[in-house]
Amino acid sequence: MVTFLGIDVGTSSTKGVLVDESGTVLAQAVREHSVSRPDAGRVEIDGRLWWDEFVSIAAELTDRASEPPSAIGISGMGPCVLLTDADDQPVAPAALYGVDTRATAEIEQLNDELGADAIFETCDSYLSTQSAGPKLRWFANHMPEAYAAARRFHMPASYIVARLTGEYVLDRQSASQSTPLYDATTQEWHTAWTDVVAPGITLPRLAWAGDVAGSVTRAAAEAVPGLHPDTPVVVGTIDAWAEGLSVSAVSAGDLMLMYGTTLFLIGTTEHRVRHPSMWGTTGLSAGEWNLAGGMATSGAITGWLRDLFGSPSYTDLVAEAGESGPGSRGLVMLPYFEGERTPIQDPHARGTVTGLTISHTRGDLYRAALEATAFGVRHNIETFREAGVDVSRVVAVGGGTQSSLWPQIVSDVIGLPQEIRQVTVGASYGDAFLAARAAGLDVDIATWNPVTATVEPNTHQVYEDHYGHYRDLYAQTHHIQHALARESSGDRA
Repeated sequence: MVTFLGIDVGTSSTKGVLVDESGTVLAQAVREHSVSRPDAGRVEIDGRLWWDEFVSIAAELTDRASEPPSAIGISGMGPCVLLTDADDQPVAPAALYGVDTRATAEIEQLNDELGADAIFETCDSYLSTQSAGPKLRWFANHMPEAYAAARRFHMPASYIVARLTGEYVLDRQSASQSTPLYDATTQEWHTAWTDVVAPGITLPRLAWAGDVAGSVTRAAAEAVPGLHPDTPVVVGTIDAWAEGLSVSAVSAGDLMLMYGTTLFLIGTTEHRVRHPSMWGTTGLSAGEWNLAGGMATSGAITGWLRDLFGSPSYTDLVAEAGESGPGSRGLVMLPYFEGERTPIQDPHARGTVTGLTISHTRGDLYRAALEATAFGVRHNIETFREAGVDVSRVVAVGGGTQSSLWPQIVSDVIGLPQEIRQVTVGASYGDAFLAARAAGLDVDIATWNPVTATVEPNTHQVYEDHYGHYRDLYAQTHHIQHALARESSGDRA
């Protein structure tokens, strides 16, 4: 049987799938892990874990097949910054994507040196906590010995690809989030700035996500039971883009909503687009462009609430939230528990709940968290449209789609239906599809993964009222949030 292996490195776990040529998922495997938060703003992980979990999952999945996979696809959270030596051995823990806010001072430095508007014009994004470039500068400023030993910079997919094939390559989509290192016009590294931002670092060659990076080496095949030497490995990409591909949200007018620990949005266009509070990026393939947004927390808040409530089942919490009803009996929450990415781009924002009384229940609070996420989605969609992105079709993916309540609340708030497709495992499935195409299989992702349900919106005036309160609440309280953020970080200056 012809099979394809797809593995995705996420924030809280690494997931893998083994898929046949019809798109049927034959087997799945998961390895859970946690990130480290050693200091305020730092969110990091040992990059060696990425390879270890890949090896473990690949061995488990290939053990269930009669033949080795015909091709391999990889994706991972990003943009991350893992510094390695020339032999791809990590010299420091990897800094994660926008939830890691360590480089705020370096953002200011680079804006002063290069010019904030010049960066925006060249890269289609302003510098933010999502940008990889300032984090490279942070390592040089704060971990000079590790930086001096570094020769390469990786994201999860490129690191695993390097370990599998010996090739040092990054996809253009990931590179386009390495602001200010990437030129959106030429779709190559912006050489005028690379030595300023990352002196001493050799940047990887660039390719498209579905290109073949190389083949599994004999040494890698010996290290990973079940793999065969010379198996093609695709370049891969950042998880959210693989996730969008997995549900066929890749045409102009499509918006992908990825429900997970954080929430990510990708709008697709056929032309280059930018907005000062969003991320303009290169797409997965030539001629494709994206405007992207991301919330710093979504499912993370529901997990935090569950822990506070003594770990009841999610089934019980969702049922109680359903009983609470639209508006959470007069509660409005701001979901900025780890700062916020788009569209407010405020790493010092903080979570807020207003309207509380002693009669409120855990179901009310749980629903308020789901509604807060929905309001954040609406705020992002309004910003997409301001930028000229036509949002005509919304496709949902990720673990949050397993509950009917959360997507329903989102559709009710944004006033748009959401498509739910047959396979919702996400990025690893998109990786397997890229692998199948790289192996020569002529198939369309919409055929592999058809629509099985559509969440139709209902109209609730309370959501219109509460969305106005949501927008006003941040405007009226952000100065208090910033003061409390300084206090919690120990900086009272």
